[in-house]
Amino acid sequence: MIETMIGNSIANQCSPVLMDVKPSNLLILTREEEERFLEMEDIPGIWGICLHRGEQKSIWLLYRKDRLEALLLWPGTAEFLKSYGYQTEESTLDQMLARLAERFTEYKEGRAEFPHEMGAFLGYPLSDVKGFIEHEGKDFLCSGYWKVYSDETGAKKTFQLYQAVRNMVLQMLSAGSSLCEISCQAY
Repeated sequence: MIETMIGNSIANQCSPVLMDVKPSNLLILTREEEERFLEMEDIPGIWGICLHRGEQKSIWLLYRKDRLEALLLWPGTAEFLKSYGYQTEESTLDQMLARLAERFTEYKEGRAEFPHEMGAFLGYPLSDVKGFIEHEGKDFLCSGYWKVYSDETGAKKTFQLYQAVRNMVLQMLSAGSSLCEISCQAY
């Protein structure tokens, strides 16, 4: 079964999205995995966009549309994204994601710097995204799913939640649940 072959990769990388505790996650796939991924049945409530397709791997953003849209339209995030050329008031989520994919591809091709706004799209605390930019990835309080520059205690709790969700999803898969069933339970 195609889903079984790719299910562990999705569970390892995107469980918080599957279980609706995070708006989005990156999914990095080999060419073979991507072929299987594209043949899979849709996962209810989960959308995806390929941010970059390289020779060996592709990088996807899997997301919950309503959660990501609400996050990006939050006034603090919207203002931050404007500084990177996003027109949050006039753009749809699809247009903002297309812009992110364009900027990420430019980075992967060596034509631009890393699109630091990616952290906002991934649901990282905006203070940590800004801290990462300001400190150039150094002098962080701790790191896990992201580098933390404020609220270390809260971030560590979130890291523990994400890890617990990942473990739970992997257990559910090994017990025979499908990704669709797992996503529907959270949806």
